[in-house]
Formats: sequence, structure tokens, C-alpha cells
Amino acid sequence: MSEKPLPEVKCPKCQKRGPWLAGKFGPFCSQRCRLLDLGQWLEEENKITEPLRPEHFTDYEELPPGSYLDKPEKE
Repeated sequence: MSEKPLPEVKCPKCQKRGPWLAGKFGPFCSQRCRLLDLGQWLEEENKITEPLRPEHFTDYEELPPGSYLDKPEKE
């Protein structure tokens, strides 16, 4: 059984498209972008503005349970 390749995604910081989910900094394209994003959260430039509600999770309710969701596959 062959695995589907991970889709190309936009880096949340610089918006470059690529297979970032497969890399060690995913979903970011590089360590630099990951650290810049972390800095914004620590400086409270980014923040969650409203409490999460059940309807926020409707797109994810069909995912099968398992710890694999927290551990991306290694290359």
C-alpha cells in the first residue's frame, strides 16, 4: 500500500509554498520562520481572541483517534 504524499502548504510566516509538513520545521519552511512566529506569540502580537467552541472542530470530527496525529512520520 503506497502512502499519499503530503500536500504542498503555505508557510504560515512567509507564505512560500512547499512540502513543509514533511520537513523538521513543518508547517514552517525554516527554523527562522518558526522562531519569528514563536516570538510573535511570546510578545502577544498573536493571540487567541475568542474561546474555542464545538463548531470550530466540525472539519476534524472524522479523524481517527491516535497518537500518530501528534507525531509526524520521519523522512
